[in-house]
Amino acid sequence: MSRRSINGTDFTGMVLAGAERLSRQAEHVNALNVFPVPDGDTGTNMNLTMTAGVTELRERSSVSLGQTATILSKGLLMGARGNSGVILSQLFRGFGRYAASHDELNAIQFAAALQVGVETAYKAVVKPVEGTILTVAREAAKHAAAYSRRTTDVVELMREVLAKAQYALERTPDQLPVLKQVGVVDSGGQGLVYIYEGFLDYLENGSAADAGNSLSIGAPQKQSAAAVHAPNIQASAQAQLETENIEFLYDMEFFINLGLGEARRDSFNEEAFRKALSVNGDSIIIIADEDIVKVHVHSKTPGEVMTLALRYGEITQIHILNMREQHRDLLHAGMDGTAPPELFADIPTPAPVPEELASLPADEVAPYGFIAIASGSGIEEIFKSLGVDIVLSGGQTMNPSTEDFVNAIGQLSAQHVFLLPNNSNIVLAAQQARDLLEGERRVTVIPCKSIPQGIAAALAFQEDESPETNESQMNEALKRVKTGQVTYAVRDTNFDGLDITAGHYIGIFNSKIVATAEDRLATSRNLLAAMIESGDEIITLLAGEGASEAETAELAEWLAAEYPDAEVEFHTGGQPVYDYLFSVEA
Repeated sequence: MSRRSINGTDFTGMVLAGAERLSRQAEHVNALNVFPVPDGDTGTNMNLTMTAGVTELRERSSVSLGQTATILSKGLLMGARGNSGVILSQLFRGFGRYAASHDELNAIQFAAALQVGVETAYKAVVKPVEGTILTVAREAAKHAAAYSRRTTDVVELMREVLAKAQYALERTPDQLPVLKQVGVVDSGGQGLVYIYEGFLDYLENGSAADAGNSLSIGAPQKQSAAAVHAPNIQASAQAQLETENIEFLYDMEFFINLGLGEARRDSFNEEAFRKALSVNGDSIIIIADEDIVKVHVHSKTPGEVMTLALRYGEITQIHILNMREQHRDLLHAGMDGTAPPELFADIPTPAPVPEELASLPADEVAPYGFIAIASGSGIEEIFKSLGVDIVLSGGQTMNPSTEDFVNAIGQLSAQHVFLLPNNSNIVLAAQQARDLLEGERRVTVIPCKSIPQGIAAALAFQEDESPETNESQMNEALKRVKTGQVTYAVRDTNFDGLDITAGHYIGIFNSKIVATAEDRLATSRNLLAAMIESGDEIITLLAGEGASEAETAELAEWLAAEYPDAEVEFHTGGQPVYDYLFSVEA
């Protein structure tokens, strides 16, 4: 079967087949994680990212490939999780930018779209590393550009793209030594190959009917992987609220298609629009892209909101909920304050406003706000005690999406917001959220890659200093922290000369495995010995949910005997996966 071009229906089928193929192989991609730890999550993150894109296509697919690619790009962008998910979203964002003006793509155009996708993804990564998903995508796109001059068949071209991607994947261990050492290929690259396999499978065996029939395959569960921890609310909260006290009673969500209708595309002014909405509204969230704006607002006057929006373009997907009516229904049913049903099933629930901010007058804005990522009730409490406003639940095994960050930022009444990702695999999603809100909110990402670094950054913050000074001081604080982690190995391997046995414990020092033993206490001691140097003064231990009190006490006695001059602090972190987190500072 040959095709001289593909349209939006074809591309939808390709994406669905690619997402389904990736979903089936997500655990295999996870297993390719370089470290033999139980939290490899590249497959999970790529799967969740693709699922977000598929959800958008289920709602708004088009026969135009340009429109379909744009829809997919927006879904992937907001649903991106982890470094692999962000890079994947950027690959398709560039693809969508090229395809935007085309209803169909021929072989040469398809190859060009792949190349623009690669260029966009490389720009999104500060320090691109070869031997990763970027390399696989680049080599496949480069070959596509050359081969498209020799064929007019998109199916034949896709076979070549897949073959080149597979070849590039097999070579990743030669480009990234750690992959060769562990004996695996790059996990992100493998995920992309699975997507390309689905693309080809659809082109060779699928049909337009199959695309519609498979729309429900792999549909996401309607919840966000990043749950916000807010203060406990009493069961009688709704009963204590007077219905008539709900001032801005209309909960509104809609999209503005810029440039359609009587409006001109360049007439949209976010600042002016936000200011106009705030006259009779609150809880305002505006997410603007090149040709579409998502709006959420609680308003007294929905008609005026619609009139304001119509100045900029056509309005679509309008949802209006009367919150007074809903409150009456809740009271009548005896319910105690559960959140209103999601208006957009494909958009994660916005983060609730923390109790300490909910009572602020609408016109009172704090100079600074903080959002941190943490897993474990004890660690969450530590961040809150340091002044963090919102703690998103997440970490290595459950990465918040770009939209999780955007929604959380929208809940903060602050002039400047600092994000503490606290994990190397979450930094890119935080940065992407910052970029999406550029011009709308002032957001700074402190690139902390561990919980100890995040705590050090929060401690370095000074309320009376400027954002620039605080950013500099917090980044300097990151450099002074050494991080250690104790967990168990999920497979036999050899890493930097260490023979590691599945089920044994491993000690990780600043992303490098330096200790392993069958005994957890012995592993912890060896790890700490590798971390602590002469002159180090502060040692902090965060005990995870798997640590025992007796073992922790024994570890404390050992530290007191071996390092009598150091100040040692113990906290119950409650974090999963990692039985101990260690922090060492001079």
